[in-house]
Amino acid sequence: MTGIFANTVLMVRPAAFGFNEQTAADNRFQQRSSLSSQNLKSAALAEFDGMVQQLTDTGIRVVVIEDNPQPRKTDAIFPNNWITMMPDGRIDIFPMMAPSRRPEKRESILKLIREQFDVADVADWSEFEAEGFFLEGTGSMVMDHANRIIYAGLSQRTHPALLEKFARLHQYRVLAFETRDGQGAPVYHTNVMLCIGNGFAVVSDETITDEMDWIAVSQLLRTTGHRIITLRLDQVTAFAGNMLQLQNSKGEPVLVMSQTAFHAFTEQQLKTLESFTQLLVVDVPTIEKEGGGGARCMMAEIFLTPKN
Repeated sequence: MTGIFANTVLMVRPAAFGFNEQTAADNRFQQRSSLSSQNLKSAALAEFDGMVQQLTDTGIRVVVIEDNPQPRKTDAIFPNNWITMMPDGRIDIFPMMAPSRRPEKRESILKLIREQFDVADVADWSEFEAEGFFLEGTGSMVMDHANRIIYAGLSQRTHPALLEKFARLHQYRVLAFETRDGQGAPVYHTNVMLCIGNGFAVVSDETITDEMDWIAVSQLLRTTGHRIITLRLDQVTAFAGNMLQLQNSKGEPVLVMSQTAFHAFTEQQLKTLESFTQLLVVDVPTIEKEGGGGARCMMAEIFLTPKN
């Protein structure tokens, strides 16, 4: 593989998965189901465990953390929003917009990571929550690590000043742009409309409404060696942008996507993707519908060096 892609991910097995009223205000992917809380939890756990098994069987290492039941954290299953573990050995902890999500940031998780991996430093940006400045990890930022570029759609969850501070710390450059969904509101997270893989990029040109922004994004993707596959808005709604490129234990590229996303792609788009990478299709419909996040959101990449 020519890019820099993780072979290990962190996933948090939920204790209290459910609908989050606070995040639903701007996450248009969330839909409340008619399932009881117990049936909802059971369905989410079955989907989570199935995905972990598929990843493991494909040769991707999964570090599974059990969520603790108190305080109740309905979105603990989406750790990528509060933590990144970067190729330079640093860990970043991010300021979250919804107060209900802030307890997901647990010291015990950091302790476990430090026990298993070499960590150069930890930067905690949580103090910016008090100022109303937010940056929600790899939800807010889609990173091209090989070229040290951060792509970010601006929204109330992605503050431009924090973007620049994060980029300076890690010596990346930022390409920020405006987005709009079908209702004219900013897309809540960049990683639902953009995925950067090994030689390809899946991006929704329909969500980047400013022509100059689209020219900047598409030109930078092409000049850094990515073939562009464009998504319609309805494909974005079906989580077709919410994918993650990983590599297995043999160094082979694996693109993780959901069944919902897989069925949203055209036959030609799938053929193009398969010319670059193996596809790993996981079935997480309950998590997507109730939580408003897809397969990509469930995984926080670990680029750190294992101690053993």
